[in-house]
Amino acid sequence: MDWLRWGAEATGRSPWARGRVLASLAVLTAALLAFHAAVPNAVVRFGSLVETFLPWLGLAVPVLLALALLRRSAVALVALLLPATVWGALFAGRVATAEHRGAHDVTAVQHNVSDVNADPAGTARALTGPDPDLIALEELTPSALPVYERELTPRYPYRAVRGTVGLWSKHPLTDVRAVDIRPEGFGKDWNRGVRATARTPWGEVAVYVAHLPSVRVQWHGFSSGRRDESARLLGAALAAEKLDRLILLGDLNSTVDDRGLAPVTTRLDTSEREFAFSWPASFPVSRIDHVMTREATVTHVRTLPATGSDHLPIAADIAFAP
Repeated sequence: MDWLRWGAEATGRSPWARGRVLASLAVLTAALLAFHAAVPNAVVRFGSLVETFLPWLGLAVPVLLALALLRRSAVALVALLLPATVWGALFAGRVATAEHRGAHDVTAVQHNVSDVNADPAGTARALTGPDPDLIALEELTPSALPVYERELTPRYPYRAVRGTVGLWSKHPLTDVRAVDIRPEGFGKDWNRGVRATARTPWGEVAVYVAHLPSVRVQWHGFSSGRRDESARLLGAALAAEKLDRLILLGDLNSTVDDRGLAPVTTRLDTSEREFAFSWPASFPVSRIDHVMTREATVTHVRTLPATGSDHLPIAADIAFAP
């Protein structure tokens, strides 16, 4: 096979002289991975778009590897060590292994159940499978809410529902109140935040459920301004929380790598140990559903089987700090 011969071409160029474009692409990929925070975000929020799908930049490595072999380029092969090393440093630890649940005190389930879910009863039963202590739901509709209440209440007698978000708990809930995360211009009927105090055997824990506005990839860029504004409001509410122990469950419509969520992620443990991609359910490419904590640690996070939603549920084990 001639392509395996790595000698000089007829033009005299050696394997170290050809494939410089491929080598440049490898260096560019490594730079995007390592310095994604430097990608401009002012106009089309391209930085947030890159960060939302940041782990997938690693796919450039096998593609460039195949092209480098076809081109018989030694310089491109060496350059590929850069993005491969950077990707490994950033994400190798997130590659989920088999069930490796560590010590934990409570388990929480987070799920955007979808407002067009045709089987809310089946969805509710599926969410109780891991026997969680807390279940957070988003996109609750007036017609589906009674179904979730009927299915969950026997095992989760305590609930807190505000607008389209809700929390069901095995432990008593007190001090339930809405959390205002409405971006400017949104009406008072837009209510996607709730907060409650869960009285657990380990003490009182503030539990927040939030659903940030959706984002869109459009011809003129990544539309995330309203999501970012809502994240700032949520971050302010978390900063003002008086209880030390805190759990946030929600559909935040981006990944922990996205700088738009910094008002939230800089204040909490962001459970980056596994990918646990949750969206879209048909072919998950990112985890936009989250369980985050303060004065506690998410020891393991995983996806659950698909329901009637376009999101996969996620379950997280949580250990409280002593």
